[in-house]
Amino acid sequence: MVGSSHEALHRIFQKDPALLTRAIQDVLGVPFPEPREFAGMNVDLTEIEPIERRVDTLMRADTDEGTYLIVVESQGKKDEDKRGSWPYYLSYLYAKYRCEPVLIVITQSVATARWAAEPIHLGVREFPSLTVRPLVLSPDNVPLIVDAGEAERDVPLAVLSAMTHGRGPQAGAILESLATALRTIDADSAAAFVQFVDSCLGDTQAQQMWRDLMTAMQYFWRHPLAEQVRQEGREEGIEQERASMVLRILQWRGIDVSESVRDRVTSCTDLDRLEVWAQRAVHASSAKDLFGDDV
Repeated sequence: MVGSSHEALHRIFQKDPALLTRAIQDVLGVPFPEPREFAGMNVDLTEIEPIERRVDTLMRADTDEGTYLIVVESQGKKDEDKRGSWPYYLSYLYAKYRCEPVLIVITQSVATARWAAEPIHLGVREFPSLTVRPLVLSPDNVPLIVDAGEAERDVPLAVLSAMTHGRGPQAGAILESLATALRTIDADSAAAFVQFVDSCLGDTQAQQMWRDLMTAMQYFWRHPLAEQVRQEGREEGIEQERASMVLRILQWRGIDVSESVRDRVTSCTDLDRLEVWAQRAVHASSAKDLFGDDV
């Protein structure tokens, strides 16, 4: 179970290493060669001295142009101590494996992104002996995917979009398009992506919207975090919580709800029917679309 946005932001690349290539090539515009194979590596870079040095994610990419070691660092805020470790990471990896290291920093903060992208110069100011130029993925350059069709064409990239932009003003549109796109991939991958996104949504309302959408689509309930939500539902009353979920989805989608519709939903005690209404709410054009042919 993913427990924090820090973990989710780099673990998505462990789940889908090919996303790394697309992020480097398409988002960052770096002509990175197409890997034949990816392999995860030990993230512990500690030597004999008692100073722990551990990267977030380390992947080996074998290409026709040679082997690259891709270091992914998730950064929530400015941290000069962490920044000071980056040259060590790259130098150590090159010295040990004689492969070209590539540093990618991913963050949800524009300010942190600008800080992380600044070159690190070590040595004489005009003639540095070592220069490190991190590649940074952030809301500044990760595409904002709010169209369901675009999300379906590249679901992992749509997940990355939701993870980096999920705290912004278009969170609702992003999450709705991603929810639709998740229907097009296998359930296990979808369930993993659901948790990555859930861990990165710092806004309480956006997170609740995401959980409502996923509950309606049943992906969310495949993971341990769902037990917490189910327990909350039991404490409040499962029928009441499910009815509230239906109305929240309509509200977040900007659909007007009349008093008669609200009364019908809140008075319903049939969990199966409420579940159907929740699924319809995700795509409904009007509140009356909830009921379909229901009498």
